[in-house]
Amino acid sequence: MSSEHRAELDRHLAWLEGKMPLRFAKFMGWVRKPSSRLVRVPFAMALIIGGIFSFLPVLGLWMLPLGLILIAQDLPFLQGPMARMLGWIERKWLERKAVKRMS
Repeated sequence: MSSEHRAELDRHLAWLEGKMPLRFAKFMGWVRKPSSRLVRVPFAMALIIGGIFSFLPVLGLWMLPLGLILIAQDLPFLQGPMARMLGWIERKWLERKAVKRMS
């Protein structure tokens, strides 16, 4: 079951990388590599903590889901929920794009 969630999470993240500007997509691809774990885990924790303190200037609520997505690469129990969340985002993105095309 975990390998299915992992594969789904990887598919959604690859789709998301395709929507990002090239510079951010390269960084996201590098951070997702298994060899970048020593950077990914502290970076994810910093994003999660920054998201918790989103009431402060500069920090924002956007940091929390991004940190959770990154840490899900290493925590199997988060892979399923994060894959579902990214699937929902992908569906909404595609629905919105289809509505825009119809207008």
